[in-house]
Amino acid sequence: MRIAVLIGGRSSEHEISLQSGASVANGLREAGHEVVPVLLERDGRWTHEGEEVPLRAGGGLLGVDVVFPVLHGPFGEDGTVQGLLECLDVPYAGPGVLAAALSIDKLTFKRLLAFHGIPQVDFCEAGEEGWREHVAAMGIPVWVKPARLGSSVGITKVTSPERPLEEAIDAARGYDPRVIIEANGGGREVECSVMGNDDPVTSPPGEIVAHADWYDFEAKYSEGGMDLIVPARIGDDAIARVRELAARVFRAIDGSGLARCDFFVRDDGEVLVNELNTIPGFTATSVFAKLFEADGIPYPELCDRLVQYGLERYEAQRRYRF
Repeated sequence: MRIAVLIGGRSSEHEISLQSGASVANGLREAGHEVVPVLLERDGRWTHEGEEVPLRAGGGLLGVDVVFPVLHGPFGEDGTVQGLLECLDVPYAGPGVLAAALSIDKLTFKRLLAFHGIPQVDFCEAGEEGWREHVAAMGIPVWVKPARLGSSVGITKVTSPERPLEEAIDAARGYDPRVIIEANGGGREVECSVMGNDDPVTSPPGEIVAHADWYDFEAKYSEGGMDLIVPARIGDDAIARVRELAARVFRAIDGSGLARCDFFVRDDGEVLVNELNTIPGFTATSVFAKLFEADGIPYPELCDRLVQYGLERYEAQRRYRF
């Protein structure tokens, strides 16, 4: 097939998207597809080989069969680009509008988990009624984050009360007016990849061992910044629980295509959901791909499957009279 791979975008994760997109493009080529790279410039223009891309309804996007968005953060992983592709009637890989919008907003996502009774770390929104008392009850440390960014951008670990908390909130608000404050999860950091549509498939869970105080931007993207241990050293019962919850969360957000669900697994075996990324880091060495590789699925086949899931969803939706 002829596949447009969307890379870049307007968010602060632009450079990470370029790395992920280059890997996806290579994987699709190895799977036998023709790849059309489309760069979303920081100023919002869509370009291919330096020329602006025409966006027209009826599939007028460079004559491609399907689009593969590899965009991280706002203006790409939040449902906006997915909504545009829906309006253009172009099939695409990855999450739909609802799943992307729900999961990128950590506050909305965690409130949805609470509705479904899914175990998670305690949290509150900075500025909401009673938030200071809530934070005091969480104890120290707490984590202050922009509500709608990934790749650990804008996150501060607060290890002492009062003034450092205010500074952390101000730093997070430099990226997003909505700020979430989370209790410390504790235990091991474990991640589980998910792919599929109505019947999602989960990967073996992997354990993150960061060579830093915590799993920050440098640990995620610097060579040697972390080790991935597959399967995670959490015991068979916790592994089964992680996979069960990953699939449950994926269904709860109306997920499709792919996602990576992140957890804390405590020493007593308790499993807590941390967050879910609908377009996680996507290089051949990123956790999402590595976890499926451990299950015998090579990177080109993984990319090809995600395209097929996107086409499957597109054909299913066309049967309804929206």
